Amino acid sequence: MKNSIERLFVVISVTIIVCAVASLAKAQTINIDRVVAELEPEIRRTLLAGNIPSASVALVSKDQVIWSDAYGYSNLWARTPASTNTVYLIGSTFKTMSTVALLQQMEQGKFKLDDAVNKYLTEFKIQGEDPQHPITFRHLLTHTSSLPGDFGAFPVWGDTVPPSLEDYLSKSLKVTTPPMTKVEYSNMAYTLIGYLVQKFSGVPYKQYIQEKIFTPMEMTSTAFEPRPDMEERLSIPYVVDPKTGSQVGAVRVKASVWPAGIVYGTVLDQSNWLILNLNGGVFKGKRLISEDTLNQMFTRQYDQFKGGIEGIWGNETAGFGLTWWNEVRDGDRYFAHSGSLAGYTAFLLGNRDRKLGFAILTNGNRAHPHLFKLADKAMDLMKKYSTPTGVQSPR
Repeated sequence: MKNSIERLFVVISVTIIVCAVASLAKAQTINIDRVVAELEPEIRRTLLAGNIPSASVALVSKDQVIWSDAYGYSNLWARTPASTNTVYLIGSTFKTMSTVALLQQMEQGKFKLDDAVNKYLTEFKIQGEDPQHPITFRHLLTHTSSLPGDFGAFPVWGDTVPPSLEDYLSKSLKVTTPPMTKVEYSNMAYTLIGYLVQKFSGVPYKQYIQEKIFTPMEMTSTAFEPRPDMEERLSIPYVVDPKTGSQVGAVRVKASVWPAGIVYGTVLDQSNWLILNLNGGVFKGKRLISEDTLNQMFTRQYDQFKGGIEGIWGNETAGFGLTWWNEVRDGDRYFAHSGSLAGYTAFLLGNRDRKLGFAILTNGNRAHPHLFKLADKAMDLMKKYSTPTGVQSPR
């Protein structure tokens, strides 16, 4: 009897806490003028410290973009000011979108997370796999499959092009160690995910992503290949010349692993993606994924690998969920992901409990630590200047 009462008390306590957090998220009002007044100097300092030519930034609260702006030049030679409609490479932030596409197939009963992937591959197999320790879908989505990172760059204006997904994967899918040996960030794994989406759905991968992700999310300026109207707004990727210290244009590339993040978009489109993830898988009344499945994406999958993402992000609680990076900081649950290629760095950060989001796209090279610091500052400011609806905000 005593145990039953204790269990009931725990359930009631957790329910009260969850309801309180949900109430806070729904009822808060943010003094955006105060936030921006303190954030803009930080943005300008970030551009200088990170050698970043330009950045487009957006802040999200609940299901709305509450502020966006852009800084610097998207084209240094032409002195083109960046705008919130400037197109940048979004890089590996796209992996989270590809994951939702795959999990949509899971929700239709096509596979289970802990199924062996080789069971579903007919044209080719993952070579070198130990049948006693098969690679599962969960391994693919947590970078624990032991598939290598890989990239396979091809200059956009070169004479060669990436192979088809089938050709690339049939020749490259090889492992030499069992899954769960370590966390190894794998673009190849997410290329396989793209192929699996195509195989399960019966729809070409790019078409599936357009119809099931970009279109319902109203991501009208996001594409694998920028359309002419996007190309007009396309930023130039820059790297710093180590000899002169000046910004020089980087070679724009395609890649064998293009489903892992060779995708272009705008910060406003990225904000739409944050809104979906902050609101239980729903965007403007359209559900793309169940809340239960989304919660799995936000849940650290393997405790033995906790303690930071690739040594660049997160505290001792951090770890991979299903693709999303996750951590608990100051009592709040966060999810995040970066994206980068030569001359571009992107970052998304969301606070699940307060339903706050930060998105940034840049044409700066390897600017990750600067963007992480800026994102944390933006989150802290939004929390600082948040008040319950009907209560006067801080002066």
